[in-house]
Amino acid sequence: MAKRSISKGIIKDILIVGIGVLVIWISLQIVFGTQNPFYVVASGSMVPKLLVYDVLIVQGHEPFNEIEVGDIIVFNRPSDHNRVIVHRVASILDDDPRTLRTKGDANPASIPGTDFPITEKEYIGKVAYVIPQVGYVTQVLKPPINYIIIAIVVGIMIVKQMTRKKKEKESTLEDPFHKEEQKEFSVKTKSDKLKEDLEETEKKTDRENREKTDSEEKPKKNGKQKE
Repeated sequence: MAKRSISKGIIKDILIVGIGVLVIWISLQIVFGTQNPFYVVASGSMVPKLLVYDVLIVQGHEPFNEIEVGDIIVFNRPSDHNRVIVHRVASILDDDPRTLRTKGDANPASIPGTDFPITEKEYIGKVAYVIPQVGYVTQVLKPPINYIIIAIVVGIMIVKQMTRKKKEKESTLEDPFHKEEQKEFSVKTKSDKLKEDLEETEKKTDRENREKTDSEEKPKKNGKQKE
């Protein structure tokens, strides 16, 4: 029974964490207007502005038509869309349809098929914020490290459930203080009941005495009237 309760507690904690992460993730997608608001810099093409392992927060609500030269944007590589690139807009090649050319700050020139032509189809969003070097965490969370971390988290949940169950079990055991407290409560309850009974008895006695007095006085009055 205890094992079943612990298992239910663990499942509950996992569900709470999972739902919490899901809600936060969906909220971020709505706020930033993109399926993935976070990207990690994987190359040095934007040094010194962006370093490897910097985390980028991308604003997808920024309209493509409002992107200007000098903005840093995130986009799918136009040649095959199999890679995400983050480069600076170098020029506007065309306005109808709007087409951009980008270039990495550290690169000598724009690369065809990678830096241009960038249309709205390739556009993901504009870089809004940069969090320096937080991307190192993604390197740590690789097998088997990520599995170890998951095991630690599950272990903490198990210990938490066992500790809580132990405390609940101990709280149900009778201890002198708890017993004395229950006894005091019981005595108080009986005392109150006795007091109520006594008051009720006194009221009943008074009522009977009044009725008896009234019945004795009534014949006397009748006798005086007769004389």
